[in-house]
Order: sequence, then structure tokens, then C-alpha cells
Amino acid sequence: MTAPRTLRLHEADNVVIAIDSLPAGAPLEGGLAAAKAVPRGHKVAVAPIAPGEPIRKFGQIIGFAKVAVAPGDWVHEHNVEIHEFDRDYAFASEARPATGLLPGEEPAFFEGFRRADGRVGTRNYIGILSSVNCSATVVDFIADEVMRSGLLADYPNIDGVVPFTHGTGCGMGSKGEEYDLLARTQWGYATHPNFSAILLIGLGCEVFQIPRLKKTYGIAEGPHFQSLTIQETGGTRKAIASGVAKIAEMLPLANACRRERVPASELTLALQCGGSDGYSGLTANPALGAAVDILVRQGGTAILSETPEIFGAEHLLTARAESEAVGAKIVDLIDWWRDYAARAGGEMNNNPSPGNKAGGLTTILEKSLGAVAKGGSTTLREVYRYAERVETRGFVYMDTPGYDPVAATGQVAGGANVLCFTTGRGSAYGCKPTPSIKLATTTDLYTRMEEDMDINCGDVLDGVSIEEKGREIFQVILDTASGKRSKSELLGYGRHEFVPWQLGATM
Repeated sequence: MTAPRTLRLHEADNVVIAIDSLPAGAPLEGGLAAAKAVPRGHKVAVAPIAPGEPIRKFGQIIGFAKVAVAPGDWVHEHNVEIHEFDRDYAFASEARPATGLLPGEEPAFFEGFRRADGRVGTRNYIGILSSVNCSATVVDFIADEVMRSGLLADYPNIDGVVPFTHGTGCGMGSKGEEYDLLARTQWGYATHPNFSAILLIGLGCEVFQIPRLKKTYGIAEGPHFQSLTIQETGGTRKAIASGVAKIAEMLPLANACRRERVPASELTLALQCGGSDGYSGLTANPALGAAVDILVRQGGTAILSETPEIFGAEHLLTARAESEAVGAKIVDLIDWWRDYAARAGGEMNNNPSPGNKAGGLTTILEKSLGAVAKGGSTTLREVYRYAERVETRGFVYMDTPGYDPVAATGQVAGGANVLCFTTGRGSAYGCKPTPSIKLATTTDLYTRMEEDMDINCGDVLDGVSIEEKGREIFQVILDTASGKRSKSELLGYGRHEFVPWQLGATM
């Protein structure tokens, strides 16, 4: 019978990872044995750790022993705590010039939709946006009517008509950060290259006024952008009828769009992880990071986000920053989030979630170190605010919450035209208009949820190299960008995942 496997990630680590479940007495390296049963994905000590001493994984501090930990002990919440400690930000010390393609590496291409502004879409949707929650039902009814009516049958080049509703737009301040966040998000979707046309619908009396948005961003009504309000149109039924008529007018022009061969440099990839587990930092996240390195060498862009989930690993990003000024933006974000959490009576270590902990993640420091691996190894070129349009190519960062739908909404508003989402617990998630590719951390999860998962990264534990898995992921990104449906698209996800970040008081 094969002995259960463990893995040491760095020579400085004083814990190893239980790749398989360890029964009490299971052999460990150095002639040690597990003191009691350890769940798979969890940690077990391989050296004595005195109270207050650091616990190290990935060669980094993930917490401190709150009691004496003996070799062979299970290491988790019961004997681990976190507190402040000094970090060396080493600004820009690991920055390096872009390398371009490696010797023998060929330029990559995909089939995309070239838009009038020069950007490239991976999908060809018509979107219906609500300016306020008060118009959400009308938005839904218009999309339902169009999809039921059979109107799209004669327009095969259109991927669908999709409603995007949300819970804000009124009962909020008319100026300041909260308003600006919503405006950037709405405008980012309205101009997203995965849409050929947009219909924006309001009630009419809300704080978030459509005429103000149009004036701020210089929007002119035309074949690619239309708007209406329920009040001015004459009520719910008339607004639905008017909306359906406007969509019908948009269909021929949208259907005229055709895919063409474009370089991979036109891809902007959103990086997400949700429902993480103890394997996330071992398999799916570093494999996605390897794919990101390939994309960056091809001239493309990758957006890492979820600021509460880089807490404790921010020094890895500041060291890779292109300049001290770029690195300082990361530190400023961490400081803002500390204050934000404190004002709400919370703390940065309210993450990991119960599911993360059950999967083997003990502290936010441990989770963050695994999450940052999604960003690969190239230089961090810029840091963006939530939903800000991303215009710098290469590896960049966007400030978002850790909550996946809110984070992804900001990335899509910033221009992400494809998304990769790693998961260890099995997050069920999709994202329109941007196709979401799901990466499972283990073969068990992939087999259990194969209808939801696009790529099995669990074979990394069986000997597939991170580099080989990265190449596989990159090819799936190209195929998906060219029109192949992801699992979440086949299941119909993406209608309810538009969740703009809400700040401030609801009045």
C-alpha cells in the first residue's frame, strides 16, 4: 500500500503539506510521524515551534505558534495566530525588463471581434444595463422578451442579449467616491469590447442620472448606444415595448460583426480565485501564473486583484513593481483597507472563509501567498483603481474587494475580455460578457464538478509540471477567446454576477 504523500514547499519551511489524508502514525520526512490524523490539504509540523515563533510555508511567514507545536502536530487554527510583523517591501528590487518571446516561442493568435475604437472582443453580446435598481425588473423583462421572441434566430453572430442589474443607483451620495465607482463601472461595461451595442435603462428620478453619465463621458446616442427611462416612456409596459424595439434595431449591425485573426497581445485576462483550499497555492494558482507569464511575453495583459487577499503577501508585489512609485501604490491600498476594515469593526484576517479553513487554509497570510501566485513572475507595471480602464500592457493590479463577483465586475469594467478563476472548493461562477474559465485545484474536485470545471490542475500533484500546465491553460484561453464556450457559459451563468462595489451609507 502506498504511503500518504506530503510536500515541503521550501527548505526554510517548518511545516509540510498533507497531499493525501494522513492517519495517526503516518510517516513523515526525517523519521517523524503524524501525531494524529491530518486532513488532506492541511499542514503538519516537521520541526519544534515554540510559542510566538513564526510558522513558515512557501518560505514565508503565514502565522505564529500560539502554543508549543511539536514535530508531527497538525498545524491549524487551534495552534496558530497572526499579529503584525515587519516586512521588507524592497521596492522594484526584482523588476526586470520585458523579455519578449523566448527562443523558439511562436507568436500566438486568436479569433476576435475588432471594434471601432481598436479594442478586441472575445464575445459579441448586446447588453442591457440598469442605471438603478428601480429599473432592474424592466431590464430583465426586455431581455427575456427578446430571447423568447425568436428575434435572434436570424442573427447567428450575436452571442445573446444580456441584462445587467444591480442593487444601487439611488439612496446614495450624488458625488464622491461611491458615485464615481458606479459611474466608472457602468461606463466600463457600456464601452466593453465584448458588446456590440448597449441599452441603458433608468427609472428617471434616481440619483444616478443617465444624462449626467452621458455628459461626463461624452456619450452620443447612436446605433451602438441607446437609453430610455421608464417615467419618460410612459410606464413599465411601454418601456418594455420601447426597449425591445430598440434592441431589434441594434440586431442587424451587431450581427454584421465577424471574428478575425488577431494577436494574443489583444487579450486582457482577469485573474480570480474563490473557494480556495490548501492546494490552491500548489497547483492551480502557480499554473495560472505560468500562463500569465506566457501571455505577458506575447504582449498581453493580466489583472491581479482582490486587495484583502494579497494582505500579507504585498511585499512580493512591491519587489516586482516597475518603480518605487508603482510599489508605493500597493502599500497605500493595504493601508486604506486596514482603515476601512477597522471603521467597519472588522479585521483583515476575517478571511479565510469557513470553507477555505476546512480546505486547509489557516490565515489570510497563507491564503494571500497562494493567491499572489496567480500573477506569475513578471514585473508589476501599474496599479489601477476599481473599474478604471486598464491601458498599460503586461502584469497590472486593480484594487477590488476579495468578494469574487464584485472583484470580477471591476476587472471586466476595466476591459478584461477573458477571465480565469481558480477554485479548490468548487465555486460555481460565470461572468458575462467575459467568458470565465474555471481551474480546479484537485482531480477529485474536477471529477466531482466536471460540468463546472474547465481545467484539472490536480495532475500537478501527480507529476505534471507547472510550466506544462501553464501552456495548457494558455491554449484554453486562446480557444475560449476564439469562441469556444466555457463550462459556465454552457450552464448559462453570468446574468446575476454583475455586482458593482458599493461604498458609503445607504440613505
